[in-house]
Amino acid sequence: MSEVFEGYERQYCEASASLSRKCTAASALDGEKKKQKLSEIQSGMEEAESLIRKMDLEARSLQPSVKAGMADTLAVSTDQRGRLMMTTERLNQSTDRIKESRRTMLETEELGVSILQDLHQQRQSLLHAHTTLHGVDDNIGKSKKILAAMSKRMDRNKWIIGGIITALVLAILIILYFKLAH
Repeated sequence: MSEVFEGYERQYCEASASLSRKCTAASALDGEKKKQKLSEIQSGMEEAESLIRKMDLEARSLQPSVKAGMADTLAVSTDQRGRLMMTTERLNQSTDRIKESRRTMLETEELGVSILQDLHQQRQSLLHAHTTLHGVDDNIGKSKKILAAMSKRMDRNKWIIGGIITALVLAILIILYFKLAH
């Protein structure tokens, strides 16, 4: 194998290991840091693809006997690239799930705030109704006392009027008795 190819292979292995570490680190991040890390991963993938193309060109320039031993190395590189792409795709799917969960959480929070505001307004209405009912209850109590006093006065007035009528009837009878008797 040529020294140039081996140099490219070493660089590719280093880039692959670095990309794997970056993918693992990016899965724990969120927001702007995650976007930055994904951008770094994308540029690293482009660099790795460039190294693969250089290794391919170098391998084509080698003699046929050396090319046979290179086929295995190229298959490993292709396999690593595929795994790297799958990892990046899983990372993107996780990011989408996190964004969806965050959106659902915010909607739920907004709904909770709305419900709490409604409950607060209903509580205020109930407190106002409670205060009004106490006022009405007090007024009803006063009215009941006034009506009871009026009822007592009416009864007393009935007795007084009854007494006056009785006295007048007796007076008329006495006057008639004296007029008729003399």
